[in-house]
Amino acid sequence: MTKARLLDALNKAATAGERVQLWLRDDDAVEPTPALDRLFALTTAHAVPVTLAVIPENTGTPLSERLADEPHALVAVHGWSHRNYAPAGEKKQELGCHRPAETVLGELQAGFDKLVALHGSRFRPILVPPWNRISDDLLPSLSSIGFTSLSVFGKERSSSPIPLVNTHVDVMDWHGTRGGRPADVLFGELADWIVRDDRPPVIGVLTHHLVHDEAVRSFLEELFEATSRHPGCVWIDPAAVG
Repeated sequence: MTKARLLDALNKAATAGERVQLWLRDDDAVEPTPALDRLFALTTAHAVPVTLAVIPENTGTPLSERLADEPHALVAVHGWSHRNYAPAGEKKQELGCHRPAETVLGELQAGFDKLVALHGSRFRPILVPPWNRISDDLLPSLSSIGFTSLSVFGKERSSSPIPLVNTHVDVMDWHGTRGGRPADVLFGELADWIVRDDRPPVIGVLTHHLVHDEAVRSFLEELFEATSRHPGCVWIDPAAVG
């Protein structure tokens, strides 16, 4: 599985008069860091919008001031504290059924309001649950907070009570090296999503700038170089989905 497969899929889309929509979601931002600067160097060079899933509890004006220099940077809500409340033996979850719903929803409202105040027009009313997990019982209440969409990982469920703008390709090998996954595998996964009969309206690439290694940076450079000016695709602001 190589980059050639991705380019072939995009070429076929262009020939058919289609433009595959892509978006970039980067998780766990709190403050300016050299790692975030390195990500911005890549996205800015290729004019790729990047949506930062910001953890509200401990973020503040240093990040909002840093983003003022990045016209392609957007902000979504990444839970409240990125704290795990699931007991031992269960998968990690902040937005689960382990606490009263009013407590969880109250924290989400606080996070929403804080990021709106800090980031203004670059804020997007998208909830990104920590670890991509959220209790189904909370979903009907998200719109009352102000959220217009939810972003987790994998194929969108048709039965969701709130619109989904998911990510589909994760650059990190969380269960192995904890570094970047092989570029050929990532290019192949993107190609697979593009050629599916049930292709999502927008295909999401998921990154975590704080743990990127040279393999991730090299892959992103190749990906943006191949796609940012290709007639068969476009990198979008996720708020444009719908």
